[in-house]
Amino acid sequence: QLQFVESGGGLVQPGGSLRLSCAASGFTLDNYAIGWFRQAPGKGREGVSCISSSGFSMHYIDSVKGRFTISRDNAENTVYLQMNSLEPDDTANYYCAAGPRTGYQCYPTGGDRVWGQGTLVTVSS
Repeated sequence: QLQFVESGGGLVQPGGSLRLSCAASGFTLDNYAIGWFRQAPGKGREGVSCISSSGFSMHYIDSVKGRFTISRDNAENTVYLQMNSLEPDDTANYYCAAGPRTGYQCYPTGGDRVWGQGTLVTVSS
């Protein structure tokens, strides 16, 4: 069974940091592009950051550039999203996804993507 288990969400004050993790089981990440997506209350899902299967190509949406860092550790079969200088607008459910094909930039696409269960990030004072 292919699984992507997320962890690391929580409540943080503005300006704080969190690191999200997604650990893969039942498959290896080596040949998969990874994307982090988020969905805020009342809004649609948006891609936040992605990293190619090689790790050489990355993308960030403008609102998180300079604050978020995506990384992958193929040896540990885990991906990360380091989030610094968090803002209230970053409040959302965050999802990781892995897939063998990419659409826009390096975001994985297609019905065979493996999704994490989601983790809630709340930025509030």
